[in-house]
Amino acid sequence: MLNIEKAKNGDELKLALAGRLDTTTAPQLEAEMKENLDGIESLILDFENLEYISSAGLRVLLSAQKIMNKQGCMVVKNSSEEIKEIFEVTGFSDILTIE
Repeated sequence: MLNIEKAKNGDELKLALAGRLDTTTAPQLEAEMKENLDGIESLILDFENLEYISSAGLRVLLSAQKIMNKQGCMVVKNSSEEIKEIFEVTGFSDILTIE
């Protein structure tokens, strides 16, 4: 299960994810981003309560990063050690801005 908390402030969008980002829930995040990224220059993903991310979740992050490269920036914040490790092993730590 994935819970997405959304906060929009002008051209900034913050999505706080809680739960698991996997094959089942990735389409939910993808739909949320498709709906909300228009005109957004700053996308903040808060992973403080994200327990797990699968390759399906990584694909959604990659497509969001491609969109944001054209219109602004994307930052991933508050990732757990496990998720940071997944980013490192997959090379995503070189693609994403992780704080």
